[in-house]
Amino acid sequence: MRCDGLVAVVTGGGSGIGLACVRAFAAAGARVGVLDLELSGLPEDPGVLGVRADVADRASLSTAVAAVAEAFGGIDILVNNAGISAVGTVEENDDEQWSRVLDVNVSGVARTSAVALPYLRRSSSAAIVNISSIAATTGLPKRALYSASKGAVHALTLAMAADLVTDGVRVNCVAPGTVDTPWVARLLAGAADPTAEKRHLASRQPTGRLVTADEVAAAVVYLASPATGSVTGSSLPVDGGMSGLRLPAPARPAADPAESGA
Repeated sequence: MRCDGLVAVVTGGGSGIGLACVRAFAAAGARVGVLDLELSGLPEDPGVLGVRADVADRASLSTAVAAVAEAFGGIDILVNNAGISAVGTVEENDDEQWSRVLDVNVSGVARTSAVALPYLRRSSSAAIVNISSIAATTGLPKRALYSASKGAVHALTLAMAADLVTDGVRVNCVAPGTVDTPWVARLLAGAADPTAEKRHLASRQPTGRLVTADEVAAAVVYLASPATGSVTGSSLPVDGGMSGLRLPAPARPAADPAESGA
């Protein structure tokens, strides 16, 4: 899982999963270009370069990617992490929300990849890792728009992998469950009882806890590293078993004889 001498670009790398990826790549020996709208939380490391960019704006992406390539001498890895959330049914999200979320979560992946590909094709260790979600393959209530966007990321990953395999560019995705990040914290803050809602989210995952950002980052580095050179067109779930396990409901405690009258 070493990435010594490689250059990774992480979109949305200023916080949450993205920031965990930045730290994980740096620890694995890579230099990292961070593309985000907010860069104040980046580690002070000469091997980490923050460049302000918006995945919804191709011009800013082109400038930012070129800046990273110039600073570090090329690009070997792209992590398409930037994304925004949406809560609601198909009746509750308006057209403006649909356009915005799909533009960032789906078109943003395609847009960033297209800008980075001229640099990636020059690398002998080229890899793209997209951040999908278990929402792509598991029906979750009040996540219609978000699920649609991540389903598209899953499908886009497979299509990109097919298109780029002969160019020597591997494309995979990581599908996290509910991750304990500032993003989830903001969603919980809008709940009537944030503590109870967090317990509910944790209970959905067979491990009984939320996924950590570092666990997702480890999976991203694994898929991006040259050690997995034969892995492409895959989706790696990091979800505490939520997508694949069907555990029996917890057994009800035996009745207290004093309460049953026995």
